[in-house]
Amino acid sequence: MKTPSFGEKSETLVYKKRLGAYIIVSRNNGTEIVLIQAPNGAYFLPGGEIEQGETKETAIHREMIEELGIEVVIGEYLGQADEYFHSRHRSTDYYNPGYFFVADSWIQVCEPLEKTNAICWVPVDKGIDLLKRGSHKWAVHKWKSNL
Repeated sequence: MKTPSFGEKSETLVYKKRLGAYIIVSRNNGTEIVLIQAPNGAYFLPGGEIEQGETKETAIHREMIEELGIEVVIGEYLGQADEYFHSRHRSTDYYNPGYFFVADSWIQVCEPLEKTNAICWVPVDKGIDLLKRGSHKWAVHKWKSNL
């Protein structure tokens, strides 16, 4: 099966590869998901860049503490979806292969370490509408269709 791809890939741009791992965290029997709202107002699934030496799973565990202050039990792997985008914040064009998972369960263990983002619990369909990246929307649609 072909990897879904989102965004516009230009032949004239040089893209920086940025691997990402993201996870769907839900509550209330899967009727709500949590989104991270960046300072610029954009909404994303929790997760982020896989740093040097990390696996997809260790990146998710680190990001969950940083962004939400939670520990997750990682469940289903939904798959990979690629995204091409320009970051105005970093003045860089990115090729972002994203790896998407579902949290089987989670527990609050501390306050989020990062204080710059807003944490938003929203109904699933509203979350899909709010998400900025097509790859994140794809992952939530795929998860929702498996419920």
